[in-house]
Amino acid sequence: MLHIISTLTFYFTMPIIIVAFTIISIFIVFKWYSSTSNPKKNRPPSPLKLPIIGNLHQLGSNPHRSLQTITKKHGPLVLIQLGNVPALVASSAETACEILKTHDLIFASRPKLSITNTLTYGSKSIAFSPYGEYWRQVRSLAVLQLLSNKRVQSFRQVREQETQVMIDTIAKSCGSVIDLSELISSFTNNVICRVALGRTYGEPEFIDLLIRFTYLAGCFSIGDYIPWLSWVDRLSGLVARTKQAAQEFDEFLEGVLEEHISKKKMVDGDQNGSDKRQDLVDILLDLQTEKTTNFILHRDVIKAAIMDVFAAGTDTTSTAIEWAISELIRHPRVMKTLQKEVREIANGKPMITEDDLEKMTYLQAVLKEAMRLHAPLPLLISRESTKDVKLMGYDISAGTQVFVNAWAIGRDPSRWVEPVKFHPERFLNNPIDYKGLNFEFIPFGVGRRGCPAIQFATPVYELAIANLVYKYDFALPEEVNGEELDMTEITGLTLRRKSPLLVVATPHFG
Repeated sequence: MLHIISTLTFYFTMPIIIVAFTIISIFIVFKWYSSTSNPKKNRPPSPLKLPIIGNLHQLGSNPHRSLQTITKKHGPLVLIQLGNVPALVASSAETACEILKTHDLIFASRPKLSITNTLTYGSKSIAFSPYGEYWRQVRSLAVLQLLSNKRVQSFRQVREQETQVMIDTIAKSCGSVIDLSELISSFTNNVICRVALGRTYGEPEFIDLLIRFTYLAGCFSIGDYIPWLSWVDRLSGLVARTKQAAQEFDEFLEGVLEEHISKKKMVDGDQNGSDKRQDLVDILLDLQTEKTTNFILHRDVIKAAIMDVFAAGTDTTSTAIEWAISELIRHPRVMKTLQKEVREIANGKPMITEDDLEKMTYLQAVLKEAMRLHAPLPLLISRESTKDVKLMGYDISAGTQVFVNAWAIGRDPSRWVEPVKFHPERFLNNPIDYKGLNFEFIPFGVGRRGCPAIQFATPVYELAIANLVYKYDFALPEEVNGEELDMTEITGLTLRRKSPLLVVATPHFG
């Protein structure tokens, strides 16, 4: 009897469920089309899109490459649909200039994304906070107090000491296979920890947390684009993993703050020479105590600022160094030319210092060329239009997300001769630099939302590579030819090598 009742219930309720599902689907499709198609507006060209998901299925595992393919077909400025969200993709220097310079103020904000919102105390970081008074205040704090030229120079000894540690570590394993990716990551982590926190943190638990944090920051949340599918993020465990990483990082930073506060109390009153020895946490705590900022420096703001330093200085810098060394191994002629320059300028001294770097013009060219081909952030952190705007003759609505494909711009054949070729000589006697005046080369972004840590990251990058090629000759294990090095990418928050860079190092000076 129960079986009969349940069967009847099934047959009576199934049509109702099907009808309800059909009505809901039709409603969603209607709303979707009505919100994305307006014959009165002159929209940028768009690829064909599917109902509900739009063009989400076309992004793939390497969105910078997928979007380059789309813009090659439809033009350098393309409008795609990511679920409910319209998104503009710029893949040329001209379109980037329009967005990042001509209309920079309109495109200066950030979309509120669930993962980064959770990880950064409600989007309190400089990188991910929306444009407004709060963002202006914290960026000013970073530029004037944390990343000023004077402050960057005060940490020169840290950079040189940690470079020496990396060089000495390689010396202990000469002749054996070395995981250079791991060594470079450890080097950049140690520099950032000493600058920001006052000491190194090399514990496996902390390294694991950094890896998870960086991975999650680059993850895609379906709920940001199709809100009624946000349950997928919960079901997959993404929400739980994000909350767990945020909690662990917060506990770590709380411990760091308490450690600094305790030390400050112990040396209170002794300010003799303290400014030169201060790390970034010390500076922020002093500003909080002195109340010299134009806004209240809450504890979460301090922790978010430290997160920004890690985001700007660890993964992006180590990634840039990895790709540069990879290209040098693949191109022996370039490696020999660079080694000739650095070895002549260093003239046999134990280590290259920052005083030597300005003389190394070929080094500058090599680093620019590596960053042109392998932009650490292939898609600059997404922006959002704050109001309707006319862009290159097209109508762009408020609330449109914007992706500037720095990777594709760096490989644009209309701007670069043989764009996929590693040829540093193209930058010799060439005024193009990182500062955002040349829109064909924007690895650090441009304008209001450009990376404020350029002058901090650049000497770390230059010093590491100069000393690596000065002290050692590198080869692949098992006498594999350098040209055969696997250059497969993996995309997250940054564009990394998929496989670790395994090398055999031979000391140049015996």
